[in-house]
Amino acid sequence: MKISDILVEKTPHLSFEVFPPKKDDEFTNAQNVLHQLSELQPDFISVTYGAGGGTSEHTVNIAADLRKKYDVTVLTHLTCVSSTREHVAKMVQKYKENGIENILALRGDIPEGGAPHSDYHYAAELVRDICIGGACYPEGHVEAANKTEDILHLKEKVEAGCEFLTTQMFFDNNIMYNFLYRIREKGITVPVIAGIMPVTNVNQIERITSMSGTYLPERFKAIVDRFGDNPAAMKQAGIAYATDQIIDLYANNITNVHVYSMNKPDVAFKIQNNLSDILGK
Repeated sequence: MKISDILVEKTPHLSFEVFPPKKDDEFTNAQNVLHQLSELQPDFISVTYGAGGGTSEHTVNIAADLRKKYDVTVLTHLTCVSSTREHVAKMVQKYKENGIENILALRGDIPEGGAPHSDYHYAAELVRDICIGGACYPEGHVEAANKTEDILHLKEKVEAGCEFLTTQMFFDNNIMYNFLYRIREKGITVPVIAGIMPVTNVNQIERITSMSGTYLPERFKAIVDRFGDNPAAMKQAGIAYATDQIIDLYANNITNVHVYSMNKPDVAFKIQNNLSDILGK
Protein backbone atom coordinates (compact mmCIF):
# COMPACT_ATOMS: atom_id res chain seq x y z
CA MET A 1 0.00 0.00 0.00
CA LYS A 2 1.23 3.51 -0.75
CA ILE A 3 1.91 5.51 2.40
CA SER A 4 0.52 8.64 0.75
CA ASP A 5 -2.87 6.85 0.67
CA ILE A 6 -2.61 5.93 4.37
CA LEU A 7 -1.82 9.50 5.39
CA VAL A 8 -5.03 10.99 3.99
CA GLU A 9 -7.11 8.89 6.39
CA LYS A 10 -8.33 10.92 9.37
CA THR A 11 -7.91 8.18 11.98
CA PRO A 12 -4.76 8.14 14.20
CA HIS A 13 -1.79 6.32 12.69
CA LEU A 14 1.32 4.94 14.38
CA SER A 15 4.44 3.60 12.68
CA PHE A 16 7.86 2.36 13.81
CA GLU A 17 11.42 2.30 12.52
CA VAL A 18 14.12 -0.36 12.29
CA PHE A 19 17.74 -0.11 11.25
CA PRO A 20 19.59 -2.91 9.45
CA PRO A 21 22.48 -4.76 11.10
CA LYS A 22 26.00 -3.65 10.27
CA LYS A 23 27.31 -7.23 10.29
CA ASP A 24 25.95 -10.35 8.64
CA ASP A 25 26.02 -12.34 11.89
CA GLU A 26 23.60 -9.84 13.47
CA PHE A 27 20.88 -10.56 10.92
CA THR A 28 19.15 -13.22 13.05
CA ASN A 29 18.60 -10.72 15.85
CA ALA A 30 17.23 -8.24 13.31
CA GLN A 31 14.74 -10.87 12.16
CA ASN A 32 13.51 -11.24 15.74
CA VAL A 33 12.96 -7.48 15.90
CA LEU A 34 10.97 -7.59 12.66
CA HIS A 35 8.78 -10.41 13.92
CA GLN A 36 7.97 -8.63 17.19
CA LEU A 37 7.29 -5.26 15.54
CA SER A 38 5.09 -6.80 12.85
CA GLU A 39 2.90 -8.37 15.54
CA LEU A 40 1.98 -4.84 16.65
CA GLN A 41 0.37 -4.28 13.22
CA PRO A 42 1.73 -0.75 12.71
CA ASP A 43 0.53 1.33 9.78
CA PHE A 44 4.01 0.93 8.31
CA ILE A 45 7.62 0.23 9.31
CA SER A 46 10.49 2.26 7.94
CA VAL A 47 13.91 0.73 7.29
CA THR A 48 16.94 2.99 7.51
CA TYR A 49 19.88 3.11 5.12
CA GLY A 50 23.45 3.16 6.43
CA ALA A 51 25.73 6.15 5.93
CA GLY A 52 27.12 5.98 2.41
CA GLY A 53 24.86 3.02 1.69
CA GLY A 54 26.97 0.76 3.91
CA THR A 55 24.01 -1.43 4.87
CA SER A 56 22.05 -1.06 1.64
CA GLU A 57 21.81 -4.80 0.93
CA HIS A 58 20.48 -5.45 4.43
CA THR A 59 17.99 -2.62 3.95
CA VAL A 60 16.64 -4.36 0.85
CA ASN A 61 16.51 -7.77 2.56
CA ILE A 62 14.79 -6.49 5.69
CA ALA A 63 12.27 -4.46 3.71
CA ALA A 64 11.53 -7.47 1.50
CA ASP A 65 10.99 -9.70 4.55
CA LEU A 66 8.64 -7.21 6.15
CA ARG A 67 6.53 -7.10 3.02
CA LYS A 68 6.61 -10.77 2.04
CA LYS A 69 6.86 -12.63 5.36
CA TYR A 70 4.89 -10.29 7.58
CA ASP A 71 2.64 -8.44 5.12
CA VAL A 72 3.68 -5.04 6.53
CA THR A 73 3.67 -1.80 4.52
CA VAL A 74 7.31 -0.69 4.24
CA LEU A 75 9.03 2.66 3.86
CA THR A 76 12.66 2.23 2.79
CA HIS A 77 15.21 4.99 3.23
CA LEU A 78 17.53 5.94 0.40
CA THR A 79 20.41 8.37 0.90
CA CYS A 80 22.26 10.05 -1.93
CA VAL A 81 25.19 11.95 -0.40
CA SER A 82 27.75 9.36 -1.52
CA SER A 83 25.85 7.89 -4.45
CA THR A 84 25.96 8.08 -8.20
CA ARG A 85 22.77 8.19 -10.23
CA GLU A 86 23.64 4.68 -11.43
CA HIS A 87 23.72 3.39 -7.84
CA VAL A 88 20.43 5.09 -6.97
CA ALA A 89 18.78 3.61 -10.07
CA LYS A 90 20.13 0.19 -9.09
CA MET A 91 18.69 0.48 -5.56
CA VAL A 92 15.30 1.69 -6.82
CA GLN A 93 15.19 -1.26 -9.19
CA LYS A 94 15.93 -3.67 -6.33
CA TYR A 95 13.11 -2.14 -4.30
CA LYS A 96 10.72 -2.50 -7.23
CA GLU A 97 11.73 -6.12 -7.77
CA ASN A 98 10.77 -6.82 -4.15
CA GLY A 99 7.42 -5.05 -4.44
CA ILE A 100 8.49 -2.05 -2.32
CA GLU A 101 6.77 1.13 -3.49
CA ASN A 102 7.51 3.60 -0.67
CA ILE A 103 10.89 5.35 -0.45
CA LEU A 104 12.06 8.16 1.83
CA ALA A 105 14.61 10.35 0.01
CA LEU A 106 17.41 11.64 2.23
CA ARG A 107 20.63 13.46 1.52
CA GLY A 108 22.27 11.66 4.43
CA ASP A 109 25.15 12.77 6.62
CA ILE A 110 28.27 13.93 4.82
CA PRO A 111 31.10 11.49 5.60
CA GLU A 112 33.62 12.86 8.09
CA GLY A 113 36.34 14.64 6.18
CA GLY A 114 34.46 14.06 2.93
CA ALA A 115 32.07 15.81 0.61
CA PRO A 116 28.88 14.88 -1.26
CA HIS A 117 29.27 12.93 -4.47
CA SER A 118 29.15 15.20 -7.49
CA ASP A 119 25.87 13.62 -8.71
CA TYR A 120 23.90 14.70 -5.62
CA HIS A 121 24.24 17.56 -3.17
CA TYR A 122 20.69 17.84 -1.80
CA ALA A 123 17.75 15.49 -1.24
CA ALA A 124 15.66 17.52 -3.70
CA GLU A 125 17.90 16.26 -6.50
CA LEU A 126 17.18 12.70 -5.45
CA VAL A 127 13.45 13.40 -5.23
CA ARG A 128 13.44 14.61 -8.84
CA ASP A 129 14.84 11.23 -9.84
CA ILE A 130 12.47 8.97 -7.89
CA CYS A 131 9.45 10.95 -6.51
CA ILE A 132 8.63 9.76 -2.98
CA GLY A 133 8.71 11.02 0.63
CA GLY A 134 11.22 13.32 2.26
CA ALA A 135 12.51 14.56 5.61
CA CYS A 136 11.87 17.89 7.29
CA TYR A 137 13.22 19.72 10.31
CA PRO A 138 10.80 21.58 12.62
CA GLU A 139 13.73 23.37 14.28
CA GLY A 140 15.51 23.99 10.98
CA HIS A 141 18.31 21.94 9.44
CA VAL A 142 21.61 22.41 11.28
CA GLU A 143 23.29 23.52 8.04
CA ALA A 144 20.63 26.09 7.11
CA ALA A 145 21.34 29.75 7.88
CA ASN A 146 17.87 30.14 9.43
CA LYS A 147 14.40 28.56 9.46
CA THR A 148 13.20 30.69 6.56
CA GLU A 149 15.99 29.39 4.32
CA ASP A 150 15.32 25.84 5.42
CA ILE A 151 11.62 26.10 4.55
CA LEU A 152 12.50 27.45 1.10
CA HIS A 153 14.67 24.37 0.52
CA LEU A 154 11.83 22.21 1.80
CA LYS A 155 9.46 23.79 -0.71
CA GLU A 156 11.95 22.95 -3.48
CA LYS A 157 11.90 19.35 -2.30
CA VAL A 158 8.11 19.20 -2.35
CA GLU A 159 7.92 20.87 -5.75
CA ALA A 160 10.41 18.28 -7.01
CA GLY A 161 7.86 15.56 -6.23
CA CYS A 162 7.74 14.76 -2.49
CA GLU A 163 4.33 13.28 -1.68
CA PHE A 164 4.75 13.42 2.12
CA LEU A 165 7.27 14.52 4.77
CA THR A 166 8.56 12.99 8.00
CA THR A 167 9.97 15.23 10.70
CA GLN A 168 13.16 14.91 12.65
CA MET A 169 12.55 14.19 16.34
CA PHE A 170 11.33 17.00 18.57
CA PHE A 171 10.51 17.14 22.27
CA ASP A 172 8.31 20.23 22.41
CA ASN A 173 5.06 19.90 20.45
CA ASN A 174 4.72 23.68 20.19
CA ILE A 175 7.74 23.61 17.87
CA MET A 176 5.84 21.21 15.61
CA TYR A 177 2.67 23.30 15.63
CA ASN A 178 4.62 26.45 14.78
CA PHE A 179 6.49 24.61 12.01
CA LEU A 180 3.24 23.39 10.43
CA TYR A 181 1.81 26.90 10.48
CA ARG A 182 4.93 28.30 8.79
CA ILE A 183 5.12 25.69 6.02
CA ARG A 184 1.38 25.84 5.28
CA GLU A 185 1.74 29.61 5.00
CA LYS A 186 4.42 28.99 2.35
CA GLY A 187 2.13 26.71 0.37
CA ILE A 188 3.55 23.34 1.49
CA THR A 189 0.40 21.25 1.82
CA VAL A 190 1.61 17.62 1.64
CA PRO A 191 0.95 15.37 4.68
CA VAL A 192 3.52 15.64 7.48
CA ILE A 193 4.35 12.69 9.75
CA ALA A 194 5.49 13.70 13.25
CA GLY A 195 8.69 11.90 14.30
CA ILE A 196 8.84 11.02 18.01
CA MET A 197 11.90 9.61 19.79
CA PRO A 198 11.30 7.78 23.09
CA VAL A 199 14.44 8.57 25.10
CA THR A 200 15.12 5.58 27.31
CA ASN A 201 18.70 6.24 28.42
CA VAL A 202 21.02 9.18 29.03
CA ASN A 203 23.41 8.23 26.21
CA GLN A 204 20.64 8.95 23.70
CA ILE A 205 20.38 12.52 25.00
CA GLU A 206 24.10 13.09 24.50
CA ARG A 207 23.93 11.82 20.90
CA ILE A 208 20.81 13.84 20.11
CA THR A 209 22.16 17.14 21.38
CA SER A 210 25.61 16.68 19.82
CA MET A 211 24.29 15.74 16.37
CA SER A 212 21.19 17.88 15.89
CA GLY A 213 21.05 20.51 18.62
CA THR A 214 17.42 19.55 19.31
CA TYR A 215 15.74 21.78 21.91
CA LEU A 216 15.06 20.05 25.22
CA PRO A 217 12.21 21.60 27.26
CA GLU A 218 12.73 22.15 30.99
CA ARG A 219 10.10 19.50 31.74
CA PHE A 220 12.09 16.96 29.77
CA LYS A 221 15.40 18.01 31.38
CA ALA A 222 13.83 17.54 34.82
CA ILE A 223 12.93 13.94 33.91
CA VAL A 224 16.48 13.23 32.79
CA ASP A 225 17.97 14.87 35.90
CA ARG A 226 15.67 12.91 38.20
CA PHE A 227 15.76 9.48 36.57
CA GLY A 228 18.86 9.48 34.35
CA ASP A 229 20.96 7.41 36.75
CA ASN A 230 18.22 4.77 37.13
CA PRO A 231 17.97 2.90 33.78
CA ALA A 232 14.62 1.23 34.49
CA ALA A 233 13.02 4.46 35.74
CA MET A 234 14.48 6.48 32.84
CA LYS A 235 13.09 3.99 30.35
CA GLN A 236 9.62 4.15 31.91
CA ALA A 237 9.71 7.95 32.11
CA GLY A 238 10.95 8.26 28.51
CA ILE A 239 8.14 6.05 27.23
CA ALA A 240 5.60 8.04 29.25
CA TYR A 241 6.93 11.35 27.88
CA ALA A 242 6.77 10.10 24.28
CA THR A 243 3.25 8.76 24.87
CA ASP A 244 2.16 12.12 26.23
CA GLN A 245 3.58 13.87 23.15
CA ILE A 246 1.71 11.51 20.83
CA ILE A 247 -1.62 11.93 22.67
CA ASP A 248 -1.26 15.71 22.45
CA LEU A 249 -0.49 15.48 18.72
CA TYR A 250 -3.54 13.29 18.09
CA ALA A 251 -5.71 15.66 20.15
CA ASN A 252 -4.56 18.53 17.92
CA ASN A 253 -5.45 16.68 14.70
CA ILE A 254 -1.93 15.53 13.81
CA THR A 255 -2.93 11.96 13.11
CA ASN A 256 0.30 10.61 11.57
CA VAL A 257 3.02 9.75 14.10
CA HIS A 258 6.23 7.83 13.47
CA VAL A 259 8.17 6.42 16.44
CA TYR A 260 11.95 6.16 16.18
CA SER A 261 11.90 2.88 18.08
CA MET A 262 15.62 2.10 17.63
CA ASN A 263 15.13 -1.67 17.16
CA LYS A 264 13.47 -1.95 20.58
CA PRO A 265 10.20 -3.88 20.17
CA ASP A 266 9.45 -3.64 23.90
CA VAL A 267 9.48 0.16 23.72
CA ALA A 268 7.23 0.10 20.64
CA PHE A 269 4.87 -2.33 22.39
CA LYS A 270 4.57 -0.21 25.53
CA ILE A 271 3.85 2.96 23.56
CA GLN A 272 1.24 1.25 21.43
CA ASN A 273 -0.30 -0.34 24.50
CA ASN A 274 -0.56 3.09 26.12
CA LEU A 275 -2.50 4.23 23.04
CA SER A 276 -4.54 1.07 22.51
CA ASP A 277 -8.02 2.58 22.86
CA ILE A 278 -7.05 5.68 20.88
CA LEU A 279 -5.72 3.54 18.04
CA GLY A 280 -8.43 0.89 18.37
CA LYS A 281 -5.79 -1.87 18.68
